[in-house]
Amino acid sequence: MNFRQIAEAVMAASFADETEVLAMEQNESLTRFANNYIHQNVTERNVQITVRSVIETKIGIAVSNDVRPERLRELAIRAYDVAKLQPENPEFKGLPPPQALTSVKAFDGAVAECTPEQRAASVGIICRKAADRGCSAAGSMTTSSLNVGVANSKGVFAEHRFTLADESTVIMGQNSSGWAQRTGWQLAAVEAESLADEALSKVTMGADPVDFEPGEYAVVLDPYATADLLEMLAYDGMGALAVQEGRSWMNGRIGQRIMADNVSIIDDGMSTGGIPWPFDFEGVPKKVVPVVASGVAVSPVYDSFTAGREDGKQSTGHATPPSPQGRFGPAPMNLFLRAGSTSVEAMIKSTKFGLYITRFWYTRTVHPRDAVVTGMTRDGTFVIRDGEIAHPVKSLRFTQSYVEALKYAQAIGETTRVLRSGFGGAVSVPAVKLAKFRFTSSTR
Repeated sequence: MNFRQIAEAVMAASFADETEVLAMEQNESLTRFANNYIHQNVTERNVQITVRSVIETKIGIAVSNDVRPERLRELAIRAYDVAKLQPENPEFKGLPPPQALTSVKAFDGAVAECTPEQRAASVGIICRKAADRGCSAAGSMTTSSLNVGVANSKGVFAEHRFTLADESTVIMGQNSSGWAQRTGWQLAAVEAESLADEALSKVTMGADPVDFEPGEYAVVLDPYATADLLEMLAYDGMGALAVQEGRSWMNGRIGQRIMADNVSIIDDGMSTGGIPWPFDFEGVPKKVVPVVASGVAVSPVYDSFTAGREDGKQSTGHATPPSPQGRFGPAPMNLFLRAGSTSVEAMIKSTKFGLYITRFWYTRTVHPRDAVVTGMTRDGTFVIRDGEIAHPVKSLRFTQSYVEALKYAQAIGETTRVLRSGFGGAVSVPAVKLAKFRFTSSTR
């Protein structure tokens, strides 16, 4: 069955005042490798149907992956029965009405048709290069084609087909490691030769690391580390629900300059510079949202529910999938940190004493209201002395407010990198130089 047939079958069987159907069809293949050998190759094909039934202001949700007509009818009835048991929610203003949608190309047949042999060939390049240097490579390559459809009884009907390719590796030397990753909606974005060369360069640079005293230092962050800044800031409060519940780093700061003038963070679902996605999981078109503009906190992102709780607000097209487990709230899935005009080499050259960091690892929130995060550096941490990389050091643990860190952004990189994010979308980020970053201990 195609999505229109699925939606019509559910609508016809629903007794609710309002009904919404969300279908997510996924065809994802994964090739995983370790010790320079492929050890896993799997493909998952699935379709998930989520029905949201509304009776006045009561909401019921039911989920299934069975698209047989009789099972779709049962799913509609189950969502209706769940809704009858729910309490009234006077803040709920109903499902969103239809709006004009703009299509965007984000589908690459080369990704959708990528074979296990093609993924093996790409992975093989990384493994052979690592083996030739006496190193051990591990990582994965994923190719996905997805179709998302949203329809509701008010007339919303939206469908988007897109692809995603992602390849990453960590290469281990005798006492050092290097990381590299590539993400894009086109297969050409994933290039194994440069991926392997980048990771191996960090292995070579990072050989024989020494202990380093924790403290507060200037840092130059590779895009992998910058990506963690954006993802944790998104998780800790770029959504309107977090702001409304008083648990966001944006609380009490909207309209204030809280970061450096050169920091602008936007969410843009239509940009082909990321992974384009023209509407949210309610079928509302995505708007460009300036979360931070030239250092000033501007606005979180909204879905229809959170917009309905505030006078004069409209959904910005950032609803996440409805879930029987509860409401996560709106989330940015296409974040961009606007590029600057400085190369990584120039950032290093301008640093008298500091650290050059490849990426952060195992980061966790300590205090969401200030976006205080703790975590570790990994796969290449280096001392910068007198404008040059002096030597590698062992990984360090940090505890740092990411908001405060970006207050001291001295330079933003001139090129950006697209990286798959934990929200299911992507971030597009450059390297960043920060004047202050607080390290609390070393790791062993």
